[in-house]
Amino acid sequence: MQNIAKEYDHRRIEAKGIENWDDSLYYFDWESDKAPYIIDTPPPYPTGSFHIGNALNWCYIDFIARYRRMQGYNVMFPQGWDCHGLPTEVKVEETHEITKSGLDRIEFRRLCCELTSSNIEKMRNTMKSLGLSIDWSNEYITMDPAYYRKTQVSFVRMYEKGLIYRDDHPVNWCPRCKTAIAFAEVEYDTRETSLNYIHFEGVDIATTRPELIPACVAVAVNPDDERFTDLIGKEVGVPIFDYHVPVIADPEVDSTFGTGIVMICTFGDKQDVRWWKEHSLPLRRAIDRDGVMTEIAGRYAGMKIKETRDAIIEDLKRLGLLYESERIEQNVGLCWRCKTPIEILSERQWFVRIEQEKVLDAAAKIEWIPDYMIIRLKNWVESMEWDWCISRQRLFATPIPVWYCKACGKALVAREAELPVDPTIDLPEETCSCGSNEFEGETDVLDTWMDSSISALVVGGWLEDKFIFPTQLRPQGHDIIRTWAFYTILRSIALTDKIPWETIVINGMVLGEDGHKMSKSRNNITAPEAVMEKYGADAFRQWAAIGGSTGSDVMFRWKDIVAASRFLQKLWSILRFSLIHIDKEKAPYKKPEQLRATDRWLLTRLNMLIETVTAKMDAYSFDEAMKEIRGFTWNILADDYIELVKSRLYSANSDGSESAIYTLYTTMETLSRLIAPFMPFFAEEMHSYLAADSVHAKDWPVVNYDLIDERSLEEGELIRKIVEAVRRYKSENKIPLNAPLKNIEIYTTLDLDVDDIKGTLNSEVEIVSPTTTLNMKAVSIKPRMDVIGPMYRKQAGEIAKRLRELDAEEVEQLISEGKKVEIEVAGDHIVLDDSSFEIEHAFESRGERVDLLEVSGMKIAVAR
Repeated sequence: MQNIAKEYDHRRIEAKGIENWDDSLYYFDWESDKAPYIIDTPPPYPTGSFHIGNALNWCYIDFIARYRRMQGYNVMFPQGWDCHGLPTEVKVEETHEITKSGLDRIEFRRLCCELTSSNIEKMRNTMKSLGLSIDWSNEYITMDPAYYRKTQVSFVRMYEKGLIYRDDHPVNWCPRCKTAIAFAEVEYDTRETSLNYIHFEGVDIATTRPELIPACVAVAVNPDDERFTDLIGKEVGVPIFDYHVPVIADPEVDSTFGTGIVMICTFGDKQDVRWWKEHSLPLRRAIDRDGVMTEIAGRYAGMKIKETRDAIIEDLKRLGLLYESERIEQNVGLCWRCKTPIEILSERQWFVRIEQEKVLDAAAKIEWIPDYMIIRLKNWVESMEWDWCISRQRLFATPIPVWYCKACGKALVAREAELPVDPTIDLPEETCSCGSNEFEGETDVLDTWMDSSISALVVGGWLEDKFIFPTQLRPQGHDIIRTWAFYTILRSIALTDKIPWETIVINGMVLGEDGHKMSKSRNNITAPEAVMEKYGADAFRQWAAIGGSTGSDVMFRWKDIVAASRFLQKLWSILRFSLIHIDKEKAPYKKPEQLRATDRWLLTRLNMLIETVTAKMDAYSFDEAMKEIRGFTWNILADDYIELVKSRLYSANSDGSESAIYTLYTTMETLSRLIAPFMPFFAEEMHSYLAADSVHAKDWPVVNYDLIDERSLEEGELIRKIVEAVRRYKSENKIPLNAPLKNIEIYTTLDLDVDDIKGTLNSEVEIVSPTTTLNMKAVSIKPRMDVIGPMYRKQAGEIAKRLRELDAEEVEQLISEGKKVEIEVAGDHIVLDDSSFEIEHAFESRGERVDLLEVSGMKIAVAR
C-alpha cells in the first residue's frame, strides 16, 4: 500500500517535475529511423512577458508534440525568438535615456541584444513552468549571426532569381516610427473626420485630406457621369497653390460620393496609387518621412500634418473657397505598432516580388485546420496591390547585405561566402564593375518578417548537413495568417519550390471575462503566471484544452480554472484510493483468466475512450478529447465502477479481487498516458506510483479490440443502472445507502453477474424468472381528507385514523361486494363509501411485500 497526501499539492508536484525532468527526452534525433515530426513553432517577440495568448498557442503545440512523440514519431518542438523590432529600440532609449541617433550604431545594437537576452530568459522560465516539452537543443535566436546569416543567404538567392529588387515606389510609411511598413502591418480603424467641400477653379471637390491639396496631380470623374462629360481632357486650377491639373475619366470614380469629382494626390490612399500608375501622372511629394510638409507646400512647409490641415481649412474659409463641411466616418490605415495613421510616400526601398498564383497553389496543397482558414489567406493574397516592402529605416534588425559604389552608384549584393555581414562595418571582397573599390554600406535593415518567414526552413535544417523538408506542422494564430503564414509560404516556394509544412493548425485569440480581446486599456488582462501560482500549470493547460475548438477564440474564465483544479483533486482522490489496492512491486498486473462482468464493462469503456480520444487528437479537437477523458474519469470510473467493485477490492482474497485490481491498475495506468499531453506534471506523478519509468517515455495507448465487447457493455450498463435505481429508491424512502435491504429480486432470463450488485447494495440479490407471477395485494387505506373534512369537520381526524387502522384486504372485499365501511366515532355510527378513501396496493413476493422498480424494461422487486 502506498500512502499519498489527501490533498493534491500542485506547487510541490510541479516544482518536482521541473527539477527532475530530463530535457534530452525531448531532443530531436537527426539520425533516427523514426518518422520525423518537425513543428515550425512561432518565434515570439521577446518582450519578457509570455502573455496568455502565447500560453494558449504553446499549450496547443505541446499537446500535439507530446501526443506525436508517444505515437512513436521523432518529434522536434523547437523554440525560436524573433528578436528584431522597433519596440526593443524604443525600450532601450527609454531605459538608458538615450536616442539611437545620438549613440554609436554598434553600441546601440549591443544594448538591444542585452535587453533581448534578458527578456528571453524570463520567457523561458514561464515556458518551463507551463510544462512545455520544448527541444531546447534546437533553439534559435534571430539576432544571432548564425541565424541572420541564413536570412541574408535567402535575400541573396532571391535577389539572384529576380525576386528581390530595389526601386522608387509608393510605400506605407509610419511618420512616428519613421520607417516603411508592409501592407500586412497596416491595421484599419473607423474614425470620424470632416468631408470638406472646396471650390477649385472650375469645379467643386469634396475631400477629407485638404493638407494634400499641394500634392494634387489630377482630378477624376466617372466617364458615365453626364454632369462632367464636358470637363474631360480640360484643366482645372488648384486653390491656394495656383497651378493647374488635368481632368481625367476613370470608371472607379464613385459619382455618389461628395460632388462626384475626385482629387487625385500623391498619395492619399491606395486608389491614388492605382490612378497615378494607370494614368502615368506626375509625382508631387508634399509630406516627408517625418510627417512634415515639404517645400511644394509653400508657406505650409515644415508644418506637421494636422497643423497643416487646420491652417489650410482656415485659409480656404477666409478666401471663401470652403463652402460646406460635414462629419463622416472613415476607414483609416494605422501602423500596427504605434497606431499612428500611415502615409503613402514614394520611397526608394527594397521589395520582394509577389507571385500570387504560386502562393495560392502552394497554400491549396497544405492541410488547413480548421479548413476554412485558408479563405483568409486567399482573400489577403488576392487583395494585394503591390509587392512586399522589406527594407526598414531602423537599427536593430538583420542588415541588408548590400553596398553601393560611391563612383557609379551601382548596388553590390554580397556573395554567400561573405555572409553574415554588416555593410555599415564590413567591406565587400570584390571591386565594382566600374573598377572602384569605394563603397557605402546599406544602412536600411530588413523587415523582421524576413527573419521569421524562414523559420520552417531553419528548423528543417536548411543550409546544414541534413535538410528535412517540408516540415510537418505550423501552429499559429489567425491574426498572423496574412503575415507569417503568407510570407513563409512565399519564401519557401521561392527558395525550395516546396510547401513549408504539410499541415497548419490555427488557434484563436484569448478573450477576457468581459468577452472582449484582452488589452491593457480594458483592464481585462490575466497573466498565465497568476493562474499557475494559484491553481498550477496543469489546471491552466486544461483550460487551454477545453476552452474551445481549434480556430475559435477562447474566453478566459476563472470558473473554468477552478473546474480544472477540482478535476485534478478528483483524479488525485481516485489515485489515492487505487493505491490502497495496487502494489507497484507487482505491476504491471497480468490479466486473470476470468474477468468479472463489471471489469469487462469498464475495460470495454476504457478502450472505447482510447479510440475516441485518439481520433479527437488526430483531428486536433483538444477540447473534445479532454472532455471525453474528464467524463470517463469522473462519471464512469469514480461514480460507477469504483463504487461497484469496492467490496471486492476490500476483500483482498475474495473471489474476483484479482480481476478488480487488474482492471483498476490497467485503467489508472492507461489514464496516466491519456492525460500526459494535457497534464504532464500530474501524469508524471500519477505514473510514478504505477511504474518505474517516465510516463513521457511511454507509448500512446493502443485500442485492444478484443476487450471491446458489446455483451459486456450491455451487462455492465445493466448492473450500473440496477444499482443506480435501488440507490435512488433508498434515497427517496430515506433509507441509508449502506443499510441492507431484506431482499432484491431481479426478474430476467439473463445470466447476470450479481456479486457487485450485492456488494454495492449490501443486500441479498436473486435472479428470478420473469414468468414468475407477482401478486398484487391491498396493503393500506388512504383517507381522502378533501371529502371527509368538509363533511365531518371536527370528527374528520378521528375518522381518518380509524380508516388507516382497518385491514385493507377486508375493506377491498366489502367494496367489491357493493357494501360500505361502517365505523364508530365518539358514539356516532359513520357509514362511508369508497369516495372517502383510496385502497393502496403493493406487490407481494413469497408472502413478503415488495416495491417494484423498472430498469431497462426489467422488473426489480425490493423488500425492505
